[in-house]
Amino acid sequence: MGSQSNLDKMQLRQNYRNLWHTDLMRTIQNDPPYCCFALWCGPCVSYMLRKRALYNDMSRYVCCAGYMPCSGRCGESRCPEFCLATEACLCFGNSVASTRFLLQDEFNIQTTQCDNCIIGFMFCLQQIACIFSIVAMIVGSEELSEASQILSCLSDMVYCSVCACMQTQHKIEMDKRDGKFGPQPAMAVPAMQQMSRLDQQYPPTVGYPPPAYGQPNYPPPAYGQPNYPPSAAGYPPPAGYPPAGYPPAGYQR
Repeated sequence: MGSQSNLDKMQLRQNYRNLWHTDLMRTIQNDPPYCCFALWCGPCVSYMLRKRALYNDMSRYVCCAGYMPCSGRCGESRCPEFCLATEACLCFGNSVASTRFLLQDEFNIQTTQCDNCIIGFMFCLQQIACIFSIVAMIVGSEELSEASQILSCLSDMVYCSVCACMQTQHKIEMDKRDGKFGPQPAMAVPAMQQMSRLDQQYPPTVGYPPPAYGQPNYPPPAYGQPNYPPSAAGYPPPAGYPPAGYPPAGYQR
């Protein structure tokens, strides 16, 4: 059941629409001091970021944020600070990934294709380095052993760099959550509209364009009456007006 729920969450994350405040390529540019701090003191940063992601409420702490089979079975409720420190030191990669999943599920954040390529390259390089080390151990070649050591060192450097960038990305996202970048822009409130009432002589003209220049500004008609311009005194009525069958003008009953 736990593995199936984690798979469902992974499928659900593909439909998230929000983006990280900064991607992995720009974390060094946006916060260089914290990125260096995360590079040299990765477990300490992982501890602080997880605690901050939980809003400093350690009663909510679960090992690996509930995304691993061991979650909830390590006695976290009795000593959450010690369990979090153990997780950050002994399971550093899982600690960073769990904090990432926790933020993604809370804010519906998807991972961009660029970030996926960087994380995927890190994993592939680690697997290749592991395979080279096994082959060098079986074959016993010194050249292959030296090449595997160089590849392992390179994969470790990439791993530490990507984890530092990921933790800086998490920190910037929580800075945005806590309002450290200023208040979020609010949507503008539409102007109040006026409605016509039965006790008004004319309905309001709010929302209608003004008359063109040189055109007389006639008052709007009363409700239910046609809007005809008044005929000027002294001018004959137009041809065919009034229709046949109507009494002539000035006729009194």
